[in-house]
Amino acid sequence: MGPRAGQLQGWGLLLAPGASASKEQSALVAIDRAASGAGAKVLRMDFPYRVAGRRTPDRAPVLVDAVVKEAAPFIAAAGLAPNRVFAGGRSMGGRICSLAVAEGLAAAGLVLVSYPLHPPGKVEKMRTGHFALLEVPCLFVSGTRDAFAAPSELEEAIKLIPGPVSLQWVEGGDHGLRRHDQEIAEVVASWLAATVGKASSKRRRAK
Repeated sequence: MGPRAGQLQGWGLLLAPGASASKEQSALVAIDRAASGAGAKVLRMDFPYRVAGRRTPDRAPVLVDAVVKEAAPFIAAAGLAPNRVFAGGRSMGGRICSLAVAEGLAAAGLVLVSYPLHPPGKVEKMRTGHFALLEVPCLFVSGTRDAFAAPSELEEAIKLIPGPVSLQWVEGGDHGLRRHDQEIAEVVASWLAATVGKASSKRRRAK
């Protein structure tokens, strides 16, 4: 069930793109539209290397720092508490946001579209070392033909995450998930609504 109009009012979403893309990546635009339509404040960011016109991403610590530096003014301008802002994005963007959260960035949850579990053909280089530190709700949306994360690999990897995890497969989709933007946006918006609803219920019970 998708979000009702205004259901995401008072919540935010920070989105980061994949390594070879910008904040205008079509899936991010579609997610932005769906979340904004339900009342969320949304920021789509670019990494500094992209802004500088370079094609090769910086090392992870530099990228994580960029997410942290984008989050602070966004949260302040939106007038939101840090724990009411979700973070994530596509491929590398989602991975870097998950690293930032593992290192202490406050977040309501993580949206991880086409999470790059390992480089294609290099299963020995799993990018899961920080998963045990992810205590927030996490949504993974991946294609069943993603060379960066086979279904069996991702299903096993998410067991390392202590926070609640949702996993949505796009049947036949590869890493790029082309032509699936609307489907992805609907999945993300529905998950945001469900997660916000659970958080609101917990607050009411705590009163």
